[in-house]
Amino acid sequence: MELIVDVLNYSLTVILIGVSFAWVFLIKSLMDSARFTPYLDKFESKVHNNPKVSIILPARNEEEFIGKCLDSLINQDYTNYEIIVIDDSSDDATNKIISEYAKKSTKIIPVNARTKPDGWMGKNWACMEGYKKATGELLLFTDADTKHSEKVISLAVSHLLSFNLDALSAIPKMRVMDFWTAITLPMISVFLHSRFSAIRVNNPAKKTAYFFGSFFIIKQKTYESVGMHEGVKHEIIEDGALGKKVKESGHKMRIVRGDHLIEAVWARDKTTLFNALKRLMVPLYLQSEKIAIGSFFAVLFLLFMPFPILAYSASGIPEAGSFSILFVVSTIASITIYIGAIIEVKRLLKLRLVYVLFAPIGSFVVVLGFLSGLLHAKNNTVSWRGREYSMKDHIQNSINV
Repeated sequence: MELIVDVLNYSLTVILIGVSFAWVFLIKSLMDSARFTPYLDKFESKVHNNPKVSIILPARNEEEFIGKCLDSLINQDYTNYEIIVIDDSSDDATNKIISEYAKKSTKIIPVNARTKPDGWMGKNWACMEGYKKATGELLLFTDADTKHSEKVISLAVSHLLSFNLDALSAIPKMRVMDFWTAITLPMISVFLHSRFSAIRVNNPAKKTAYFFGSFFIIKQKTYESVGMHEGVKHEIIEDGALGKKVKESGHKMRIVRGDHLIEAVWARDKTTLFNALKRLMVPLYLQSEKIAIGSFFAVLFLLFMPFPILAYSASGIPEAGSFSILFVVSTIASITIYIGAIIEVKRLLKLRLVYVLFAPIGSFVVVLGFLSGLLHAKNNTVSWRGREYSMKDHIQNSINV
């Protein structure tokens, strides 16, 4: 029995040594992301014209947020733009609010999305419905729960044209509305700011590419050349898939930090948080069951397992031997997780440091969400914003691991 325990402990030790080295790499990537990601408003502006911008704003049951979003868009210092607001079959007061704002501002063009055809995700269809009304040379896609500073359109246009880009996306500040999101977001953001960092997206030699759905601006010709939202109509994470198509097509794109100029909501409560975590895993499963399962176990050991293993090893310290070694290694692995969480909270997400104390719980929520996503994907269905979608025969192309 003692031999079996030693084999188990030494096996866990080897795994956690690997986890610790992985976290050293992740922490370096986080620091690089914080230091080297360019800012939306820090660049050398070149002389340019002021092309018309069509803001495309899909909204489904957004009565709580859309008013503040429209207020921020109406009060921009850029003059040559229109706001196309699409009501995507809302059953709350969203349509009424849009109509009231349209009466107050001539910049707002209200659109009622037609019934969604089979094979389309709801938001993707709403974006296409809005695009059909657009008259601008540049298209700015944003979300109804996003707030913008008054100069953000001017900066986005100038940045895009000064660097001769085809598309530009800005990282927003994530507004936290509940405790569960506050302790979970730092853990999931580690991968966004490392494996999917802006530095990788901005490097033409790397394949990594995506957009932040809360804010990306793209030339109309570029949008059409990659197939518009029709080309990603069945994608669950449509902004990731569209950004990927833009880069794969050879267009010039860039991601910048805009967290001091744009504020978005990633999850509104524990239910939407859990659904958002599930939604991240479903595309991976539909791409490859093996990759999805492998990614789940990687996340399990990277984010969560060092904590219970630390507790297990501490309970066996009186017996010394393999338990002592495992205790030291699991302590180091746990500390690296906390260091990564601290960097995320203070340097990137700008949340209160107290949330780092709950890193083990936040990690556990992420793991549960991913596991639920895997189990849900086996049924070839996904639920989002009150709709049930069949994903049978729809291979997703939004995330590469």
